[in-house]
Amino acid sequence: MLSRLCRIARRSSASPFEPPADRFNPLALSVRLAFAGALTTGLGTSAYAQAQIGTTQEVSKDTKELPAVTVNAESGSDFPQTYAGGQLARDGRVGLLGNKSVMDTPFSVSDYTSKRMEDQQAVTLAEVLNKDPSTRFTGQIGGVTDSFFIRGFPVNEGNLSEVAFDGVYGVSPNYHLFTEYLERVEVLKGPAALLYGMSPNSGVGGVINVVPKRPLNKDLTRVTLDYASDSQVGEAIDLSRRFGSERQFGIRFNGLHRQGSTPLDNQKSRAEVGALSLDYQGERFRASLDVIEQYQWVDAPTRPFLVASGIQVPSAPDGRRNVTQSWGWWKSNDTSTLLHAEYDVNDHVTVFADAGGTKSDVSRLSDQTPTILNSAGDTTATPQNWKFQINRSTADTGVRTQFSTGAVKHAVVLQANVYQDRIASASNSGKAILSNIYSPIASPEQNVSVPTSVPKLSASTLSGVALADTMSMLNERLQLTLGVRQQHVQSDNFSATTGARTSSYNESATTPLVGVVVKPWQNVSFYANYIEGLSKGDIAPTTASNAGQVFAPYKTKQEEVGVKLDMSGVLATLAAFRITKPSGQLYGTVYSVDSEQRNQGLELNVSGEPLKGVRLLGGVTLLDATLTKTNSAATVGNRPVGVPTWMANVGTEWDLPWVPGFTLTGGVNYTGREYVNQANTQSVPSWTTVDLGARYQTRLYGKSTTVRAGLLNAFDRKYWSGVASYGTISLGAPRTIFLSASVDF
Repeated sequence: MLSRLCRIARRSSASPFEPPADRFNPLALSVRLAFAGALTTGLGTSAYAQAQIGTTQEVSKDTKELPAVTVNAESGSDFPQTYAGGQLARDGRVGLLGNKSVMDTPFSVSDYTSKRMEDQQAVTLAEVLNKDPSTRFTGQIGGVTDSFFIRGFPVNEGNLSEVAFDGVYGVSPNYHLFTEYLERVEVLKGPAALLYGMSPNSGVGGVINVVPKRPLNKDLTRVTLDYASDSQVGEAIDLSRRFGSERQFGIRFNGLHRQGSTPLDNQKSRAEVGALSLDYQGERFRASLDVIEQYQWVDAPTRPFLVASGIQVPSAPDGRRNVTQSWGWWKSNDTSTLLHAEYDVNDHVTVFADAGGTKSDVSRLSDQTPTILNSAGDTTATPQNWKFQINRSTADTGVRTQFSTGAVKHAVVLQANVYQDRIASASNSGKAILSNIYSPIASPEQNVSVPTSVPKLSASTLSGVALADTMSMLNERLQLTLGVRQQHVQSDNFSATTGARTSSYNESATTPLVGVVVKPWQNVSFYANYIEGLSKGDIAPTTASNAGQVFAPYKTKQEEVGVKLDMSGVLATLAAFRITKPSGQLYGTVYSVDSEQRNQGLELNVSGEPLKGVRLLGGVTLLDATLTKTNSAATVGNRPVGVPTWMANVGTEWDLPWVPGFTLTGGVNYTGREYVNQANTQSVPSWTTVDLGARYQTRLYGKSTTVRAGLLNAFDRKYWSGVASYGTISLGAPRTIFLSASVDF
């Protein structure tokens, strides 16, 4: 439906990287909807309202400036209150357990609001989560995917998205998620198999869950223009309406068109996004439908670097340098759909169900993972012409009930779910290209043929049943959560030439949860948890004497204790955790599950307004990560690849008292040294960057207006920004200017 609407609004363009004629362009539709919304408002069918980035605040027409306050969100889908400054939500989704207050959650969580994302001028998840002190972006700016380390373990690496969408896997766009259609980005730190089910790529460091923007209770028409250096220009529309005798029907549309040259050499990018959300809010029945279609085209997309063995990692070049050939490109088209429904059988019992999926089509012709050959920065890479087709689907159903047994209150949830994915891909290779990270070398364009077919390579089904009970006593000052999930994993790999099944995996595992929250005072929560994560077990390779042996899913175990303080609008969380993750390796001629990585550490997170007009958001993470078991005595006790000892982020905001509505912002980001190999002989040095910014909220011609400016990496630090689990390194972003202006009509 959304695709059809967008195609109706298509318009021509003289861009040299115009998408094919059958691609949609939501910009024209956005403009038409903006005019329609303004006309509707002008005819008096809705009251003037301002919905300020995830919260909604009614403003009288004689108000001169917007006060810097945070108010409760008003929407048809019960968005939460926020801490001072509106950067973090006071509650969020906790997978199977549903919506819970941060103070009642027995985990370390950070729930970033759309206000935070807009004030930060974040484009995708990479910019949002790279400011979280327990999370680091391991991909590359101008690249093809957003991948992360959480608590020192990889999440969202590979071709299957591990980002949950409104609590379920298999729906979010596969490679990038744009902030224009996100209401919140929620990060639950640590493994969470019981809460969300097994992660599609076996990630265990944490769960990233995004909540889409849904129809608001008050009408909204917001238009935003943005600019980023070198010459990226974007236009976005956010339109929300409710209808019906009791305004029980809602619609919200977010459209984005952005294109132009990026700060990187030879790189241009284009993004077109349309996100439609419909909902019905009845007395007992509630339902929502989310549809997202997004198209991306990047000329000269960046790739991470491998480093040849036996050399030290060269110093990072200027972040603007791009070794990808100018004739390289990457294109993707994602269509995502999620239908949710719930019905209150009575005041104590609710049944619910979800169904959805994503279809992703990707094609690219570009250098494939350049290898740095020497200290002079020479590289070699082979261009490849790839095609990917990725299909994912999900469905679940369950029941929530509340009852009491004596002085104990119970909140019980039972859920059954199934997730499926299918990956098809093919590629053809060209000839190797030599270049240099400091002085990239242009090579003649190669005519690498397009794959004639895209065969299926793998298919997986993850299914399970979970049961959890949260028992609360003493006026909810003592809460105990117990749960268990039975998880089944079925996976098959296929030959690209014959289509025959080459290997098959079919195993099950049971994972528990024990969580405790003790609140001796209303504003203090002590918590503890034991929870497990699941990774698909291996199949012994053909080189092993036990070739073909199938191993049960690996269980990653976490023990965590912590304390949360909510005092005068400031939230502080201190957590201590230990995560132990097993894996398989070849020991002599036998493949066995005898390897282990242990990450233990401390996290301190702070958010809020300690002084009037001064807000903080940030924290520090100390990680003691060790390879406790390996197949080589030389690497036992070494640090794992890509895991720094220290990570820290501090973001500040200051409302200038003598200029109402004007706010200065700043941030400092630090990451310690990271090793590139298990032998710990190659590493990238620690790095620190500084960000600066400002925003001004006022009224122009009677319209609520917000203008923002930001300077990323203000001192133009040259640095390697991240190390992925497979030993690739990425170049940090150069100094970049961001400007935007939003007007509510």
